[in-house]
Amino acid sequence: MKTLMKMTVAASTLALSVAQAQANCDTVTLSDVGWTDITTTTEAANQVLTALGYDVNVEVLGVPVTFASLESGDVDVFLGNWMPAQQGAIGPYLDKGTIDVVSTNLTGTKYTLAVPTYLYDKGLKTYADIPKFSEELDGKIYGIEPGNEGNGYLMDLTDDGGLLEGMEVVESSEQGMLAQVGRMYPKQEGIVFLGWEPHPMNANYDLQYLTGGEDFFGGEGVVQTVARKGYVAECPNVGKLLQNMTFSLAMENEIMGAILDDGQDPDEAVSAWLAANPDTIVPWLEDVTTIDGEEGLPVVKEKLNL
Repeated sequence: MKTLMKMTVAASTLALSVAQAQANCDTVTLSDVGWTDITTTTEAANQVLTALGYDVNVEVLGVPVTFASLESGDVDVFLGNWMPAQQGAIGPYLDKGTIDVVSTNLTGTKYTLAVPTYLYDKGLKTYADIPKFSEELDGKIYGIEPGNEGNGYLMDLTDDGGLLEGMEVVESSEQGMLAQVGRMYPKQEGIVFLGWEPHPMNANYDLQYLTGGEDFFGGEGVVQTVARKGYVAECPNVGKLLQNMTFSLAMENEIMGAILDDGQDPDEAVSAWLAANPDTIVPWLEDVTTIDGEEGLPVVKEKLNL
């Protein structure tokens, strides 16, 4: 009798733990660090997950806070781990095993200092050339949001004895930085700033990327999807979707152009692009079900009007 009671209690405990795990998977919390490319991919994941029946929370957080929140379990997933540029920021968490790499969702990225071609043609081609153009640049290098690890690397180079000694890194935001580029570019004034691809800046301006920062930014890079420890095993259906979701430079450039150049809201831009490219979601939803266990692809197509 006691054995039977123990077995019953154990079975009840197991059923409760399974139910709790399933409940924990019903809501997916994503981090968006405010870069338009990551806003784009995060919104795509949001729309597909919502169509599958999940509740989705999108938290706008800086990169350092994102990684700390993944470690603490306050965030489930981040689709914007640019590598190798963010190796320094995420490395300690990977070493501790508190963040898992789920997949590579984009290849062929660029991320380093850039200048307009008219300045490149004058001889500003490498990091080492920047101090020579200090006067024309007004002693400034334009970065993105405070706390960004790329800004931090550049600031280290401006210290006494550094390669960029005497320069100032101006921290603002993606939008603030590009607004400054937009003001100076038509007058062919000197400006050096953090640039990256995918981004419509590469179509809007004739740009060149500087050499000399490869020890930090690398050459061509990748973007990874990362998750809190054990998330894919705990929530295998969402995990399968995340493993399947890959993007292209062309896709992101087009959606980002709609947001930044045409003034569309991210949800509208992503919806319109998916409607024009409905086959994109087919590999994303391979072996993925709705939250209720139905085949995912037809449900998502119907809900997203694809």
